[in-house]
Amino acid sequence: MKIDMLGVQAFVALADQLSFHRAAATLSISQTALSRRLQNLESFLGVRLVERTTRSVALTRLGENFLPQARRLLTDLAAALTEIRETGKAQRGDVTMACVPTVGVQYLPRIIQAYSARHPNNRIKVLDHASSGVEQAVLTREAEFGINVAGQHHADLLSLPLLHDRFVLICRDDHPLAGRKRLRWRQLGRHPLILPGVGSSNRPVLDRALGDASLGLNAFYEVQRSSTAVGLVAQGVAAAVVPSLALQDGAYPKLRVVALTDPPVTRTFVLLTRAGASMSPAAAALYALIAGEAARGAGARGRGG
Repeated sequence: MKIDMLGVQAFVALADQLSFHRAAATLSISQTALSRRLQNLESFLGVRLVERTTRSVALTRLGENFLPQARRLLTDLAAALTEIRETGKAQRGDVTMACVPTVGVQYLPRIIQAYSARHPNNRIKVLDHASSGVEQAVLTREAEFGINVAGQHHADLLSLPLLHDRFVLICRDDHPLAGRKRLRWRQLGRHPLILPGVGSSNRPVLDRALGDASLGLNAFYEVQRSSTAVGLVAQGVAAAVVPSLALQDGAYPKLRVVALTDPPVTRTFVLLTRAGASMSPAAAALYALIAGEAARGAGARGRGG
């Protein structure tokens, strides 16, 4: 059912002024437009609300009964519009974003804390998915934006480079390699390793970067998630090659991190959004905070270089 709010507005103004001339002036419209709006409302309701003569205007009994309800309609509408406008200005609301799990270990908590300090009433829902799940969540509007590993993405998605994450070796403090600060990839050959499996988004990054060198690695165990690799290392199963963001600072005091060189291998994270889509004010504020952090980080690296 289509509600004729312009007609309701015209009716209330006429009830207040009891004059077409004054009511039209109040609404900044012509008397003809006022009369048309009132006629449309009466036609919609199927009743007469106003008695018109050449000299006077009076409400019918039905008009008098309808007037309090009409006032409430306009008051509720004004309140709703004001709330929406203020919500937009204050960037209030709920945010749903998607990300690969390792982003949520070290990088995202700091960002969320900063956002919550600025917008304490906004709730954030984080969908931690594999890389393909992040892309799908953004495409289907389940999430307003996402953080994913850089690569080939759907044509309807836009990406903004966010940060670089270097692959490292992690091992327990009783492992033979625990005392090393850095190692070449080829020096890992004889040690059983936990490596990303074929279905992991990290696997193609390593394959592209290492080429033939990757063939010399002793991939004794394969996992899909870096968090699983960290857990296995903590239990002394083997050493693992993981992105540095997979290891939360201070969470595993017995684990050691060894830099891997020749070549250094990094993966890039990107912010994903739908092309042509507009985000809610609350989501736009979080997106801007993340993008701003990325820009400042890139500037700092540029000055350092």
